[in-house]
Amino acid sequence: MSEQIAEAAPPARYAMGALFGVSAVCVWATWIAVTRLGVTTTLSVYDLTMLRFGAAGALLAPVVLRKGLALERLGPWGLLMLVCGAGAPYVLVAASGLRLAPAAHAGALLPGAMPMFVAALAAVLTRERFSASRKLGYGLIAAGVAAIALGTAPLADGALGHVLLLGAAFIWACYTIVLRAARLDSLHAAALVATGSLLLYGPIYLAAFGARALEAPLHDVLFQTLFQGVLVSIVALYFFGKAIELLGASAGAAFAALTPPMAALLAVPILGEIPSLVEQAALLCVSLGVYLASGGRLPDVLPRRGRD
Repeated sequence: MSEQIAEAAPPARYAMGALFGVSAVCVWATWIAVTRLGVTTTLSVYDLTMLRFGAAGALLAPVVLRKGLALERLGPWGLLMLVCGAGAPYVLVAASGLRLAPAAHAGALLPGAMPMFVAALAAVLTRERFSASRKLGYGLIAAGVAAIALGTAPLADGALGHVLLLGAAFIWACYTIVLRAARLDSLHAAALVATGSLLLYGPIYLAAFGARALEAPLHDVLFQTLFQGVLVSIVALYFFGKAIELLGASAGAAFAALTPPMAALLAVPILGEIPSLVEQAALLCVSLGVYLASGGRLPDVLPRRGRD
């Protein structure tokens, strides 16, 4: 029903939903470049993770206190998987991959491989079946990922970075499956992830490193704290939730297809990384694949039986 409402939405409603969707993607694409910049200059992967969840956990703790742990929907293991899948373990793996691989590769491997892993888990765990257009999307994603992994990683560090990025995509896919099954609202889920990560990772970080993050320049610490803890963990999540609310799940999720090329474009001025022709072709394949896998429609010229 929500998809039918989205299709019938007036232009103003669609424009507003599109604005929220594009805004969320802009933040996520910028996160790839900004995180790579942080972990290759003044901050370590561990510092950046602490700054992110220290800020987001403190800001979202009142949401957890008000709404609870949702154990009746998640159970203890589900709650742990939720926190690990989008929390500190995910960020540690993803940021480690970004330290070794270019931002354009991360733009393809992270948002590109996520829906592929989600589909595989859904097929195994819930026996979900997929339409022809979604299968085509997964095929395009696989082709793009293979081009990145096999055609652009001559160095061991680059290959390890790709493995870490694919591992992070799989971890997030597990989070997605748990979130879908529990049917939590996005803000409550984000609060559980952020607060849980702060409680679990914070003591470990402080015991191992102390106030190590404060050794970095103050402007770097403040910038990464605001960007990671507020803009990425709270604002972007709210924007994406509003896009889903206004446009429906499939149409809203289709905006994720903009992440790979946008991340590559942002890496040029921020990091000075220019994608090769092979990388550009792979990004195009992944973007189109994510669009179709997220429920994006095939052109009207195709037979109706070939659509979702």
